[in-house]
Amino acid sequence: MPDAGPPAPPLLSGRALLRLLGTGLLGLVVGVVGTSVHRAEPPWGLVLALLCVLSAGVLARAWTGWAGMLAVALGVFAAVSLLGGPGPGGDVLVALQPLGVVWYAGALTVALVALLPRRWFSDEPRAAPERRRPAVSPAP
Repeated sequence: MPDAGPPAPPLLSGRALLRLLGTGLLGLVVGVVGTSVHRAEPPWGLVLALLCVLSAGVLARAWTGWAGMLAVALGVFAAVSLLGGPGPGGDVLVALQPLGVVWYAGALTVALVALLPRRWFSDEPRAAPERRRPAVSPAP
């Protein structure tokens, strides 16, 4: 039976809980900022907002794993959903236009990070490849 490696830290230790809260707060901030800038200088505001969401997802996965990615996704989703609705005067920050639709759907780019290989986020050092010696030594 292969060695499973060191045991995983408990999910809800004090430090892990603070990291989850931090990644959730990061998701809220990214969602608010992304919603604010996604219409600025089309399409560059949208590209910047989506890159921020993707970067937050990478940070969360590297820092806390799948639970942090979920916290970021929930934070972004909450911010975009709340700010996407009509305000008290009837104005909306996310209009039902192509940029707004791409922002609504594109805010889930954090899910793309889940498809990346786990080894990209590992702190384990990779073993150097073994150098093979030739079977026959070269003639002098």
